[in-house]
Amino acid sequence: MRYQGRIASWNDERGFGFITPIGDGRRVFVHINSISGRHRRPIENDMVAYEIGTDANGRVRAERVVFAGERLPWNASFQLGYVALTFAGIFLVVLAGAVVFGKLPSLILWLYFVASAVAFVAYSLDKSAAKQGRWRTQESTLHLFGLVGGWPGAAVAQSLLRHKSRKQSFQVVFWFTIVLNCSALGWLFSPSGAVVLRAIFEMSRELTNR
Repeated sequence: MRYQGRIASWNDERGFGFITPIGDGRRVFVHINSISGRHRRPIENDMVAYEIGTDANGRVRAERVVFAGERLPWNASFQLGYVALTFAGIFLVVLAGAVVFGKLPSLILWLYFVASAVAFVAYSLDKSAAKQGRWRTQESTLHLFGLVGGWPGAAVAQSLLRHKSRKQSFQVVFWFTIVLNCSALGWLFSPSGAVVLRAIFEMSRELTNR
């Protein structure tokens, strides 16, 4: 989500300042490295558009800042987020098709939907906490939600909320959890995983018949 505000103060020698949002809200720290293009230095009362993010210590700061009237440049993080969102959509369609044709029990599909909903809510709460300076959700918890099947919901949250989509270290682990989760799902179709898959089928039938 993008916000609008004005440069309330700026220390050009040290390359940082603060943005006052239009309307209600606390001042937000901004560093020169977060200003896209940097073809000119900001001055007080410049109108800007920005996103909310956090630094390595969890402190709130402005990111992807552009001056009023300028367009935000295309970047790799947006492209990677689009790839994750597209892959999540294709994955869920294929998963639903596997359930329809009897290759997977419906219980697995429901697991992904529920885990995705929980992951989306967790990302939303963490985004809200970051903006308000409250206690944050640990990154390991967010990754755990993705690992157990919530990564499609996490991908949607990252794309819609612009949260955790630019932090490279987080994205590396996030994609690793996707690979692990998909590998575990694929293992169910192997000879060793077939026993577990049959057990899940039986559990799903029992729950349906109740």
